[in-house]
Amino acid sequence: MTEITLDESKLKEILKSAIIELIQEQKEVFSDLLAEVIEDLALEKAIKEGENTEPVSREAIFKILEGKG
Repeated sequence: MTEITLDESKLKEILKSAIIELIQEQKEVFSDLLAEVIEDLALEKAIKEGENTEPVSREAIFKILEGKG
């Protein structure tokens, strides 16, 4: 049986190359994933900001959404 050895720098180079190739081949998947992460972060920020504000009635929210606010 043949033993294969890789030094750490060669292994890093191979992994970087594989990751870059994967990203290039799956651009749409990574783009969707990144968009989802950004949306989740924005939602988390909005929730945290909302915890420090006064409550608003459901009716007031729908008036704003309908353009009557």
